[in-house]
Amino acid sequence: MARKHILHMITPLKHMSPFDVNMAVDAGFDAVVPYVGVTLAEVTGLVQDAIFSRPPDAGVDTGIFIAGKDASLAMDMFDAAKKAMVPPFKISVFADPAGSFTTAAAMVAKVEKLLQKKFERGLKDTHIAVFGATGVVGFCTAVIAAREGAKVTIVGYDGIERVGKIADQIQGRFGVTVTPVDGSTDEKKAAAVGASEVVLCAAKAGVQVLSHDALAATRDLLIAADVNAVPPAGIEGLAVNANGDPIEATKAVGIGPLAIGGVKYKTEFGLFQKMIEADKAVAFDFQDAFSLAREIAK
Repeated sequence: MARKHILHMITPLKHMSPFDVNMAVDAGFDAVVPYVGVTLAEVTGLVQDAIFSRPPDAGVDTGIFIAGKDASLAMDMFDAAKKAMVPPFKISVFADPAGSFTTAAAMVAKVEKLLQKKFERGLKDTHIAVFGATGVVGFCTAVIAAREGAKVTIVGYDGIERVGKIADQIQGRFGVTVTPVDGSTDEKKAAAVGASEVVLCAAKAGVQVLSHDALAATRDLLIAADVNAVPPAGIEGLAVNANGDPIEATKAVGIGPLAIGGVKYKTEFGLFQKMIEADKAVAFDFQDAFSLAREIAK
């Protein structure tokens, strides 16, 4: 009898994301079991409980998914899960807190593809401003872009203090430098946009971060992208389905949340399928998400 593909989904939050549950089942897992309110200290015990319940050759048919809304905590849980393996007992692990790893991967992959197509350049040395970097998607977006050699600025809507701490976290964990700047006024936001060639908006849904005037005032902007599909748009005038469409009164082009979301969906779905199809245990984080998103983005 063929073994069932089982996915154990853990989160420090009160609820597991229905989005992630649906994705996992649609991707082909036979059983999906959520564990809520999980602490970092509990990860090792849960993983080892899972690995020892099946013989070593069945480890590949068992997976751990790490959710939540904190990128740093998710990475700590991811590391703890990998360290909990006792070879030859190993299972697969996939971290994607709040869908942030796959969403960030999709946004950066779409931007990279558009830079190549429209402007014959890549991410390296491109000046990128990230709005919403204190959130989980913005945090991951900044990390991915910086690791690809972009000159990344993270903009704080409430001043420099919180984004300064985020910049320190990114430097400490990933060894890349991002620059925190104050974006607490319209003038300061406009200055951040004016110093950038790409603007990425990953702020809270339903909040307009950048006005059309802020984009129109700069001459160097090439691309503006937004992941917010809840009105109003995070970037005024950017259509939800924009996919390299010109932005009025600028030389820039835009990428809307539906274009990003299509790649995000395929990336998360694809990584779940890779877990199921693998012939040995795998471990997927944001870098793996970006590698797949690059293949998918058009």
